[in-house]
Amino acid sequence: MPEILKRLFEEHGLITAFAAVGGVMWLSYMLSKYLTFGRVHGSAIAIILGLALAYVGGVMTGGKAGIADIPMFAGLGIMGGAMIRDFAIVATAFEVDVNEAKKAGLLGAVALTLGTILPFIVGASVAGAFGYTDAVSMTTIGAGAVTYIVGPVTGSALGASSPVMALSIAAGVFKAVLVMIGTPFVARFIGLDNPRAAMAFGGLIGTVSGVTGGLAATDPRLVPYGALTATFHTGIGCLVAPSILFFIVRALVGA
Repeated sequence: MPEILKRLFEEHGLITAFAAVGGVMWLSYMLSKYLTFGRVHGSAIAIILGLALAYVGGVMTGGKAGIADIPMFAGLGIMGGAMIRDFAIVATAFEVDVNEAKKAGLLGAVALTLGTILPFIVGASVAGAFGYTDAVSMTTIGAGAVTYIVGPVTGSALGASSPVMALSIAAGVFKAVLVMIGTPFVARFIGLDNPRAAMAFGGLIGTVSGVTGGLAATDPRLVPYGALTATFHTGIGCLVAPSILFFIVRALVGA
């Protein structure tokens, strides 16, 4: 019987992945309700559990895709891949009320600009402080601080080494997780309770997964607005990081 179930899970990997994620979400919300009495949102607990499972899967298999390297859970690699992720982002953005989106106006544009430049400066500065002083490495790691998608895109365009690209992804993932977990705790203090604020937040923070996860834990009605500007943020980063920002960094460091 166990062998039959194992084959069934392996042959229907994507269905197994949805069931596994659903189980983790159910457990997370139960822990949130009965263990933390709602003080820690279920989404934040789910993120932590997901990271823990990914680590365990990587240790068990020695692979590079975390728990997706276990054949029974290989469908998680598809479910968490770019295709379904981007489909979810686009579908989410379709829920935006155009009239509310227009209200962001200049504020949204400023947020997008600052949200691209400031993380890049921080990331490139930290890279330089830790010995990555050439323009390609500084630009790639700085781009990773913008989002974990912009980092590898920039690194591929500039010919960065694999370790540097890995560091850029790590910087972006750390930022995303920090935003996911931290947003519900700071939302009340920064006035994150309306569509206009959510769009400014999405443009300023940038990481799509972090913004959508954080807003979902704060107020699900704000998710489409934050996702809309965060998506633009990723596209802008992919355009300017390997071009304009790289030339600026090269002019400054001379290498």
